[in-house]
Amino acid sequence: MDRITEQQSKYRNLEQKSTAELVAAINSEDNKVAVEIEKTLPMISDLIDVIVNKLEKGGRLFYVGAGSGGRLAVLDVIELPTTYGIPKGVFNVILAGGVDHLVDALEEEEDNTTEGWHELKEKQVNPNDIVIGISASGTTPFVLETLKKCKEEGIATGCIVSNPESPIASYSDYPIEVVTGPEFVTGSTRMKCGTAQKMIFDMISTTTMIRLNRVQDTSMIHVALINDKITDRAVKILMKNTGIENYGEAKALLLKHGSVDKAQKAQQSFPHK
Repeated sequence: MDRITEQQSKYRNLEQKSTAELVAAINSEDNKVAVEIEKTLPMISDLIDVIVNKLEKGGRLFYVGAGSGGRLAVLDVIELPTTYGIPKGVFNVILAGGVDHLVDALEEEEDNTTEGWHELKEKQVNPNDIVIGISASGTTPFVLETLKKCKEEGIATGCIVSNPESPIASYSDYPIEVVTGPEFVTGSTRMKCGTAQKMIFDMISTTTMIRLNRVQDTSMIHVALINDKITDRAVKILMKNTGIENYGEAKALLLKHGSVDKAQKAQQSFPHK
């Protein structure tokens, strides 16, 4: 396979460039990311449809990753219970080195060929679930060997990679190959590859939550009321959606029922007079 992610940067002598030149060049490279993602939108849509189908039937999603991609997956997943009110454990990350060591950057663990599958088995992964491998190179042993085992066990697989025709893509039922080209700093896949991964995580989680009716119009009607800012936002959503004009009354109804969605349903059953 052609490891485009390891190819020489088209920029040279970076240490001789001014700050303005550097940031302009990085921005120019970043502009290429959305263009490349656009080419893969049909594949992203197919993967999301499978995820939605699995979750509607009680299945779970597992991201398996290492390095920057794995850590970005963690950041996406940890926000979903608060933003969309889904139970913890619906979206999951199997991270090389362990999620508990997220900030330690244990890059050596990406060569571990058994731990990923071991962790999935501990979580009782089964054919009702879907496992998505995250790897810029498309060759990360931690991810590759885990997907191999999933295929053997009849578990649906997908991937997000940045090289064409990679081994990881070959073990994926729903591969997404976003070829963003050589990095600004040669081999630094935390840059364009990481940006592409973040954008696709956003697409997957947001679209899935909308498809699962966790959003009404443009509002997060299942948002967890964890602080004053979010509670205030939820009160205003409730007022807009129900026509309740008194802020205090709307807040009391919200806090009684615990979410905008439940408060709205209560309001529909017993309309405000």
